[in-house]
Amino acid sequence: MQQVLGCSVSYRIAVGPQQGRKVFTLQTIPSCEDDDRFAQVAKESGFSLHAGVAAQAWERQKLERLCRYISRPAVSEKRLSLTPSGDIRYQLKTPYRDGTTHIIFEPLDFIAKLAALVPKPRVNLTRFHGVFAPNSKHRVDVTPAKRGKGRPHEEHEDKTPEQRHQAMTWAQRLKRVFNIDVSVCPKCGGDSRVIACIEDQPIIDKILAHLMKKGALPPPLLPAARASPDSDWFA
Repeated sequence: MQQVLGCSVSYRIAVGPQQGRKVFTLQTIPSCEDDDRFAQVAKESGFSLHAGVAAQAWERQKLERLCRYISRPAVSEKRLSLTPSGDIRYQLKTPYRDGTTHIIFEPLDFIAKLAALVPKPRVNLTRFHGVFAPNSKHRVDVTPAKRGKGRPHEEHEDKTPEQRHQAMTWAQRLKRVFNIDVSVCPKCGGDSRVIACIEDQPIIDKILAHLMKKGALPPPLLPAARASPDSDWFA
């Protein structure tokens, strides 16, 4: 993935026989007039930073438009099309400064570019700044959980180390990650109560083995074993 990410940033082909070469682009002759859009744009090593947009706190509509622009999808399906040769052609919303209007990808390289946009597992995609930042001393005053560096020490004395360590229960994590609500009975839809939370692996194995022996649990769904195409030759 490091190679795929590097090629995606530097506009180079990541896979295939053309690996390492620049992607094919369609360009037009740029206008000789100065464009104010690029007056405050910095580019370095494939990255670009646009500092030409500013919004005041009272400009709610402008802030909403800016937030919608930031949270837009990475790829617009309306500007995607296929060429007669079977390649993927992506039309840019705004031409680049050098006149680039379209980018041509081979199908395999286009999949590599999409793979580079998928975030890694367990990576926090939300960044907080100001009073919501983790190191802000005022975070305890503005967050519902009242967690932060400014939290009084006497509140920690009322909880055990296990309670301070666990931010969420297993039931809350199952509902948040896998959409499994153990507080609702799957048969009648009534409320269920968590009696105990067992985390020791040997005890879990004994309970599952006992339930499996009594037939209370269905057998595990394992994929069918497959031999290699040349297994008969090796035999």
